[in-house]
Amino acid sequence: MHAVGYCRVSGKNQIEKFGFDRQEEKIKRYCKRNKITLEQIYKEQVSGTKGESDRPEFTSMINGLLSNGTRTIVVESLDRLAREYRIQEQILFYLASKEIDLISADSEENITQEIQKDPVKKALIQMQGIFSELEKSRLVKKLKDAREKKKAATGKCEGAPAYGELENEKEVLKYIVDARLNHEKKYLIGSRKRPPKSFRQIAIDLNTKYLSGYNYKPKRADEWTTFTVFHMFKRAGELGFYEKITTTKKQEKENKKAA
Repeated sequence: MHAVGYCRVSGKNQIEKFGFDRQEEKIKRYCKRNKITLEQIYKEQVSGTKGESDRPEFTSMINGLLSNGTRTIVVESLDRLAREYRIQEQILFYLASKEIDLISADSEENITQEIQKDPVKKALIQMQGIFSELEKSRLVKKLKDAREKKKAATGKCEGAPAYGELENEKEVLKYIVDARLNHEKKYLIGSRKRPPKSFRQIAIDLNTKYLSGYNYKPKRADEWTTFTVFHMFKRAGELGFYEKITTTKKQEKENKKAA
């Protein structure tokens, strides 16, 4: 008997915590114990609420099975197929329509066959799906409550640190502000003055000579652009890297006459 394995995790942190490794190990142990030839293991990071059409690796696996004649998939457990009961049932009936068997390594059941031939087993499998969905919902609520509690206490709890909180980012903000030092005294840093650089030129500097050899890239991009430099300049102002002096046109004229 030949089969393929399917491993699924929801988030990147599960990959870092060896979520794939654990699933792969259980699938391999089951196949070895039952003398099943494991041809390939498909791994996918996708939400358990996504159906079969929204899973690229799952789709690739099905296409491969339909072309090579293998008709068995082994998963660690039913919740690795999907957490949400509705999605579990949808995928199970989809597999049954393709005459593909799904085996759970944990329960050692051929799930697609069981739901077709035994009403009691079908009901038990449906209950597994419902309790799996309940467990997921309780976990989501627990995490949400913890985030709200932390936010109430500290004012912030989720998302990556804002740009400028790390030392290397502060260095970049200081450079951007210094490069934008305006000779008309709209922006001041100490007493040094010089014509400002354009945001475009600053972006070129950051991408080439100024930070050459350093990993000081923007948080969500591979390189600096005029747009990101502009927003980081505003961010520097919010953090107090420069003092913005606002004057009316009338005051500017009076200042020029006085000079």
